[in-house]
Amino acid sequence: MIAAARAGASADTMLPYRVARRVPQTSDTATLVLAPVDAAAQRFRAGQFMMLYRFGVGEVAISVSGNPCGAVDSLEHTIRSVGAVSAALHDAPVGAAIGVRGPFGTGWDLDSAAGRDLVIVGGGVGLAPLRPVVLEALARRTEFRRIVLITGARTPDDILFRDDQQGWARDGLLELHQTVDHPAPGWTGPIGFVTEPLAKMVVDPGNTTAFLCGPEPMMRFCANALLRKGVPPTDIRVTLERNMQCGVARCGHCQLGPLLLCRDGPVVDYAVAEPLLSVREL
Repeated sequence: MIAAARAGASADTMLPYRVARRVPQTSDTATLVLAPVDAAAQRFRAGQFMMLYRFGVGEVAISVSGNPCGAVDSLEHTIRSVGAVSAALHDAPVGAAIGVRGPFGTGWDLDSAAGRDLVIVGGGVGLAPLRPVVLEALARRTEFRRIVLITGARTPDDILFRDDQQGWARDGLLELHQTVDHPAPGWTGPIGFVTEPLAKMVVDPGNTTAFLCGPEPMMRFCANALLRKGVPPTDIRVTLERNMQCGVARCGHCQLGPLLLCRDGPVVDYAVAEPLLSVREL
């Protein structure tokens, strides 16, 4: 686990941050840029999460959505307002105090995919935990072959990181496939689920690593599409979500079968995830 930046502090130490910038993404999602108050920002690996505390409301696990490369002077977290704590974080104004613990959990392990094709599929707010792996892959572009990014949203207004996606595609750094469930006037792109462009894609199964994040049914369907193309389950990585309350594998709330996801996840390969996701009660 990466140590917190403050001397002598563990990753479980809550550090004070303030909202330096708030970037609305959609009607219910915003990115908070958090600046440390009295220490350097914590280093993190793409795919890891932090525990964010809104004083007087509570704490919740949120994946880091910023760039893990180079000098890290702030943290970025993209938050969808779905409950009391996430709503309080989503609505936090510039200058608001935020407590930060972490980073926790496993990462996407981009190093092990060097020299291979990358297929990155994000559904809805699932693109937020994937943004760091995209940014890192682009920063190390010569180390990878083909990079394909498939993103899906409910409507065009629900597309996350719109400017980022357009810039990546415009610069020719990756192949971008965007799709929406429900079109709106002016939308000229594909309509449907992310599984549709994935099913049409030609892949090199022995030299492809896939990164999937979104609702569990979406990840299952995408993983199955890749399995049918011959991609081994150990080369398909998914990020799993359960109720994380401590972040340090003590409370047991994030247990999924034999895993404690704050410690053993959230990123696991599909050989591990498939039997767990097939059990409805889990």
